[in-house]
Amino acid sequence: MGKPTGFFEWPRTPAPKRDKAERLEDWRELVLPLAPEEAKRQAGRCMDCGVPFCHQGCPLGNLIPDFNDAVYRGQWKEAYQVLSRTNTFPEFTGRLCPAPCEAACVLAIDRDAVTIEQLEKEISERAFAEGWVKPRPPARRTGKRVAVVGSGPAGLAAAAQLNAAGHTVTVYEKDARAGGLLRYGIPDFKLEKAVLDRRIALMEAEGIVFRTGEDVGATTGFRALREQYDGLMLALGARRARELDVPGRELSGVVHAMDFLEHQNRVVTAGATPDARLEATGKRVIILGGGDTGSDCLGTALRQDAANVMQVELMPAPPSVRAQGNPWPRWPLVFRTSSSQEEGGERAFAILTKRLEGEDGQLKRLHAVQVEVQREPGGAPKLVEVPGSEQVFDVDLLVLAMGFTGPETGKLEEELGVALSPRGTVRVDAKFATSVPGVYCAGDASRGASLIVWALADGREAARALDTWLSNTTSVLPTRGQDCAF
Repeated sequence: MGKPTGFFEWPRTPAPKRDKAERLEDWRELVLPLAPEEAKRQAGRCMDCGVPFCHQGCPLGNLIPDFNDAVYRGQWKEAYQVLSRTNTFPEFTGRLCPAPCEAACVLAIDRDAVTIEQLEKEISERAFAEGWVKPRPPARRTGKRVAVVGSGPAGLAAAAQLNAAGHTVTVYEKDARAGGLLRYGIPDFKLEKAVLDRRIALMEAEGIVFRTGEDVGATTGFRALREQYDGLMLALGARRARELDVPGRELSGVVHAMDFLEHQNRVVTAGATPDARLEATGKRVIILGGGDTGSDCLGTALRQDAANVMQVELMPAPPSVRAQGNPWPRWPLVFRTSSSQEEGGERAFAILTKRLEGEDGQLKRLHAVQVEVQREPGGAPKLVEVPGSEQVFDVDLLVLAMGFTGPETGKLEEELGVALSPRGTVRVDAKFATSVPGVYCAGDASRGASLIVWALADGREAARALDTWLSNTTSVLPTRGQDCAF
């Protein structure tokens, strides 16, 4: 695939980024396009490896060597046709996916992997620019009606597939506009919302109805919805945030990451007015959490002109290269620097928050201690405090980005009796069916907080399973990595 010797001839070249000083002055996307000739070279690095482990690394089963080969040959339309067979929204994954496919690339054994994620973006943007992406309403309707609750990546993917199978699909979204976390949780510097609006307009042209401002479980009941529709797809996400259980948590100035990010996204689109409680301007900011959400909070705080920002992680810093027990093609647990971390701020590792201190109800200081990992023979590793390592940090705004514990399921249990897993997620079988007939679940609500690419994969597979249940026969929808049957 590509050029057999391409990986010898051309180094991995990531897409250029806007200058850091420039991008901190606005909210526009920071990654620039690859030049067409550079994209061809990067696709040409895809080696004829025989066994493409990138397929295994990609939850969607994308046919990566095939679209790389098409780009190398200059056949961009063919590349888009190959990519869109397995990936409903390559314009999203090309911007937001952490690219487990690249971690599984054979080149990644001892070289730099192929730039698969960026090539997905280049292919999809070329397809939109050339007019190849058009509404594809189904040729026939089955007469079955399906409700999808939630319009994040899993909900959108499920809705698109169920509609393609000919069912009449209505998506319910509690917010004023569709998109879920794609709209309200992802900063514009990673995903400008015009990209999302473009796709939703296509879905509407294909016959999907979006009912926004409808909070199922509040304005509309889950039981009523199940009785009204032939099938119900739950794509609620996992919005329940992990809490910080320390003295002083009640102080003003302590906010959850999603509240912080959502507010700024609404301000950018003129959907909200500035709120000093949720802004970092002129403040000393600490972000608890070293993952992607914490990094997004860092980039947001920097653009809001915080006085200083520190991102704190509980675990020690990972190694710069793979550890012996973390071999290819597993996801490499190595030290990384995100685009937001490139832009500024400090990073601190192995720090445990002990208590918060304030004045007149306002947060002022964070008391913490250093921790280290201890491993006892035959036992699991554990974090222990380092004696004499107490530290005090001045802080005005503390952003909690420590992950999510699951979906909000109170009304769902009460009205439908849907069973939950021991983790508090919606329990599903191998075919995404819940304990209630005709009710299926996809994405973080059943999997737990995970990657966008897993949400898309689950949405597609859950749609296939629901289509099979509705039609009482083999689904026309494709399985993972397969072409469509219609």
